[in-house]
Amino acid sequence: MADEKNRKGDKGPKSGKTKRTVGTVLGTGFFAVLSLIIIFPVFAGLLASFRPGTELIRRGLSIDLDIRTMNLDNYKYLFSGNADSQKYFMWYKNSLVITIVSVVLTLFICYFVAYGLTMYNFKLKNFLFFLVIATMMVPFEILMLPLYKEIIALHLIDTYTGVIIIGLCNASTIFFFRQYLSGLPRELLDAARIDGATEYGIATKIILPLTKPAFASMGILQAMGSWNAILWPLLVLKGAEKFTLPIGLNTLLTPYGNNYDVLIAGSMFGILPILVIFLIFQKYIIEGMTAGAVKG
Repeated sequence: MADEKNRKGDKGPKSGKTKRTVGTVLGTGFFAVLSLIIIFPVFAGLLASFRPGTELIRRGLSIDLDIRTMNLDNYKYLFSGNADSQKYFMWYKNSLVITIVSVVLTLFICYFVAYGLTMYNFKLKNFLFFLVIATMMVPFEILMLPLYKEIIALHLIDTYTGVIIIGLCNASTIFFFRQYLSGLPRELLDAARIDGATEYGIATKIILPLTKPAFASMGILQAMGSWNAILWPLLVLKGAEKFTLPIGLNTLLTPYGNNYDVLIAGSMFGILPILVIFLIFQKYIIEGMTAGAVKG
């Protein structure tokens, strides 16, 4: 009897370990397939950027490694300094300016809003936070018309300010900062006040350095959103000299001709800023997203 119980008892841990192993293998396989699906269009676009535009029209996007048709002509043309190249880098500069200014202002404005909603107690505090969160439920398409009329009234049509200003107080960024800040000990504020620090000094010199992971996480998300935005900039910007990169690349596709040489190479080169930001701040991004998900 004892031997039978021992045999039955031995099967339990082994069975559990086997289930965990199978689950790990299935999970790894699922995410591997998902990763390949996500990577495929990027890899296909990268290969297409080394082929002539006629090859793209004839064969479309593919991962066929035909070395005979691959060369650096598209990138040479992109950096050749001709009219198309000058327009491309003008759009590139516009996107960089809008993205950098938008990310910096959005992060600091949302940080201070979240700081006030987290670190201070006042009447209607929770109600105000509810109103902030409620704006996340409204689709942007519903807000476009009133926002557009407001931009016209402020005479900000065809300006960078008109593109940037509507996203400076982002509800999701405020929510994330509030979740992160709510996990910090309030004793830090009390100790700083005893030492004579001002409220602004506490927010900028004590609490803000502790939120670097949150800034990194939200920074990359804001940068991606601003860099890839096309709908709102398309409504606000009228002159071709102020177009952002997505709008400018879209103008290369016309009924009268498609400049795939610049379009494909330019699209791949346009990924570079976001990729560099992600590689530099990867450690902080993962830490910030994990902390923001469990704190609060």
